[in-house]
Amino acid sequence: MKKRIIFIAVAVISLIVVAGCIIGNTIITKKVGESGAAYKKLGGKDVWVYTAEDNEYESGKGVVISATSDSTSMSSGRTITSTTSASENSYIGYSVGGANNIKNFRENVKNGYLPLVTDITYNGIYSEYYFDTGDVDRSSNELFYPSYSMAVSTNPITGEKEYYMSVGLNSNIKESDFNRKKLNLVIVLDISGSMSSSFDSYYYDNPYAKQDERKSKMKVAEECVNHLIDKLNPDDRLGVVLFDNKAYLGCKVVEIGDTDTETLKNHILEVNPAGGTNFSAGYEMGTELFTLDLLDKDYQNRIIVITDAMPNLGVTSTDGLVQKIKANADKKIYTSFIGVGVDFNTKYTEGVSDVRGFNYYSVHNGNEFKKILADEFDYMVTPLVYDLDLTFKSENYKIENVYGSDSVNKSTGNIMHVNTLFPSNSDEDGDVKGGIIVLKLKKINEAKNSDIELKVSYKDTDEKSYENNKKVSFKDSSEDYYDNLGIRKAIVLARYVGTMKNWATYERTKYEEFDAGKEYNVTDYCYDDDYVKTVLGVNERTSVKLSVSENYKETFKNLKTYIEQENKELKDKDLNNEIEILDKLI
Repeated sequence: MKKRIIFIAVAVISLIVVAGCIIGNTIITKKVGESGAAYKKLGGKDVWVYTAEDNEYESGKGVVISATSDSTSMSSGRTITSTTSASENSYIGYSVGGANNIKNFRENVKNGYLPLVTDITYNGIYSEYYFDTGDVDRSSNELFYPSYSMAVSTNPITGEKEYYMSVGLNSNIKESDFNRKKLNLVIVLDISGSMSSSFDSYYYDNPYAKQDERKSKMKVAEECVNHLIDKLNPDDRLGVVLFDNKAYLGCKVVEIGDTDTETLKNHILEVNPAGGTNFSAGYEMGTELFTLDLLDKDYQNRIIVITDAMPNLGVTSTDGLVQKIKANADKKIYTSFIGVGVDFNTKYTEGVSDVRGFNYYSVHNGNEFKKILADEFDYMVTPLVYDLDLTFKSENYKIENVYGSDSVNKSTGNIMHVNTLFPSNSDEDGDVKGGIIVLKLKKINEAKNSDIELKVSYKDTDEKSYENNKKVSFKDSSEDYYDNLGIRKAIVLARYVGTMKNWATYERTKYEEFDAGKEYNVTDYCYDDDYVKTVLGVNERTSVKLSVSENYKETFKNLKTYIEQENKELKDKDLNNEIEILDKLI
C-alpha cells in the first residue's frame, strides 16, 4: 500500500512538471535582466510573411546584383545590457536631434576616400563627447533648463580673439528614474543591390563587380535589425518592411511578447540584396502599418530606416523625403536613420535634421551598433523637448554662428532654434554626452560690456509651453579664459569641424574661398547649402580618392598641435580619434 501511494505521488508530480514545462514554453516569458527590456520569449508565433517568391529578384526573375558575404547567424538568447549604469544621484541631460556621430567621416578618411562635407557636422561630433554643462545648481524643477558658460579664446591660426557662449542642456530627471514609454516600432530595411557591397567600399564605383569576402552592408544591416529586436520589451510592438524596387511586408505590427523573436531574427538574416532603391515605397508602407488603433497615447511611435541612403527610384529628392517624414512627425510618428557603409549618403539625410523627433547614426559593423544600443536605445527613441528657442538681446554682441545643432534655420538674427532634444546619459563626473550648444558671438561695441539678456522657450511632448529668463556677461579680462572645460572642449571641436568641412569642400571644388590660405575661412563653415550643392554629388554616391593640398597639410599640422596642447588641460582620450585623422591627412 505504501509503495502504491509513493508511485501515485511520483506520477502526479511528474504530470505537474510536464504540464508546467508545456505552459512555460507557450505562454510564459522569462526575465533575464533588470530593465524590463531583457526578456526572452519561449515559444511565440512565427510572424514572418515575406518569402523570396514575393521578390522578382530573389526568385530569379530579375537581374540580381549580390555579394558573397558572411551569413553567420546571430547568437541565440537575449542577453541585454541595461540602458545606463547610472548611480542613484546621476542625472540625465539632453542632446540635440539630427546626427549622432561622425563615424562615416572617419571611416572614409581611414579607407582612403574623400568625405562629403555633410559627413561631418558640429552636432555629430558633439554627440560623441561628454561635456561639463556648467550646471552648478540642481534646484530647478523643470523638465529642461539651460545653464550658460562664457569664454574668450584666441584663434590658434588667425590669432584673433573670439567670444563664445555655451548653452548647457540639463534636466531634473535622475537616470535611475528614467523609463521610456511603450514603443510602436516599424523597421524599414533597405535590401537593394547597393547593400551588397562591403561596408568599407563604394558600390557605385563598379556595381557589377564581384564583391570580396568582407561582410556586406546587408549583413551589417541585418545585424542592426536583430540588435534592435533584442532591445524591445514584451509589451512593445514591432513591424518590418523591406524595400528594393518596391516595398514588401516582412511582418505586421505585433506585440513582442507574442512573437518567436529568434525565428524572426533568422528570417531577417536570410534576406538577400538586389534591385533598385525605392526608398519612398518602403517608407510609405512602413507608415501605413501605423493604423489608428496603434496610435495610443501610452505608446511612442517610431520608424527606424536602415539604409545606405542612395535612392534611385520613386521619390529621390531630399525635399520629398522631408515632406514625408514631416507629415509623420505631425502625427507623432517619428523617424530615425541608421546609415551603413562608407558610401552612406549623408547629403540625403541633411535636410531631415530639421524635422521634429528625427535623429540618425552611422554604423560600420554589428558590434559598433550593439554598443550604441547598450548605452542609448531608450534615449534614441524618446524625444522629450521640442521647439527650443533662445532669444538673445545685447548692445555689445550678436550671434555669428551656432555649433551643435543641425537645424537648417539654426540662427535667425539673434534667435537660436533647435527642433528636438533627446535624453542623454552622463558620466561619473556629471558631464553630459552631447549636452551642449555653443554660440560664437561677434563683438559690435568695443566700448561697453553690459549684460546679455537671454530668454529660452520650449514645449514638452504634450505641447505645453515653458520659458525662463537670465542675464549673463563676459568677465572683464584681457586674457583668454574659459568658465569650464566643457566650453573649452566644445570650442576645440568646433574649430576642428569647421576646418574639416572647408577642406572637404575645397578638395572637391578647388574654389579659392575654401582654401586654407584664406585664414578667415579656416575655422568656420557657414556657407549657404544651395551654394555648394552642385559639388556634393547625386544620390548614387561614388568615391573620390583622398587628397590633401599643401596649404591644408600645413593647417592640419597646426591644428594637431593645437588639439594636443589643449588636451593637456582637457584630458579627454577621445580627442585621440581626431588626432589620428589629422595624422592620416598630414
